[in-house]
Amino acid sequence: MPLLPALSARTVRVRVSVGLVAAVAGAVLLVPLLFPLDEQAVDMANKLHPPSWAHLFGTDDLGRDVLLRSVYGLRVSLLVGVVAALTATVIGTAVGAAAGASGGRVDRLVMRVVDVFSSVPHLLLGIFIVAMFRPGVWPVVISVGLTHWLSTARIVRAEVLSLRSRPYIDAAISGGASRWRVGVRHLLPGVLPQAGLAAVLMVPHAIWHESALSFLGLGLPTHRASLGNMIQDARGTLLAGDWWPTLFPGLFIIVPTLAIAGLAGVWRERINPRRRSELML
Repeated sequence: MPLLPALSARTVRVRVSVGLVAAVAGAVLLVPLLFPLDEQAVDMANKLHPPSWAHLFGTDDLGRDVLLRSVYGLRVSLLVGVVAALTATVIGTAVGAAAGASGGRVDRLVMRVVDVFSSVPHLLLGIFIVAMFRPGVWPVVISVGLTHWLSTARIVRAEVLSLRSRPYIDAAISGGASRWRVGVRHLLPGVLPQAGLAAVLMVPHAIWHESALSFLGLGLPTHRASLGNMIQDARGTLLAGDWWPTLFPGLFIIVPTLAIAGLAGVWRERINPRRRSELML
């Protein structure tokens, strides 16, 4: 009887990451439809029950189901992460492509502006932006989107500068193609894979950013189910020995981050096979 072929570490990583991402997507889409949550309801009779069959992740200090609130919190975090990542990617791609395609003084001026914004910590700048609005989802989205486009701008600019040295770009320019046509028809398609990878990698970063803002009391309102709010509310119970209200929301941040990072790593290897061969040496 022939033995089953051994799976490579890369294949296992891809399958596990795909499974986790699919489970997360299914949970955030189906659970709110099957189990509606009243975010302001409390049940003091079930306060701080440990994990059991009735409450798989236990209950918090207000008697609320930790599993259900964690799923709702992850739903908010993914919404913030995806929308903010797309916003930051669009801004960063536009700025990086404009700088790389223009070159000269425009390129130097734009990159000095990027350096100025990069000198300010993301979280500090995000706190300043969120503080100008009332707590809610969209102020957090705006904050993350406006503070995370800098790395994408640098990546896209570097890719545009690399593409500008290719022979087919010189041929297009020699053939009379305008700068706009060269940018739209040749440069932009070349940078889209890198920009897409930057967007995927930015999603878990945005999730952590949203959780940090909520933990500091600057993100979502305190009654809303948010992973950062849940960890903040559970600090006192953790000191008293009740670990589950802190552990499980934390896992809901870490597990999707690792799953998305695993898929992004495979994507990076596919669009940059030279880097992959260097890692295998």
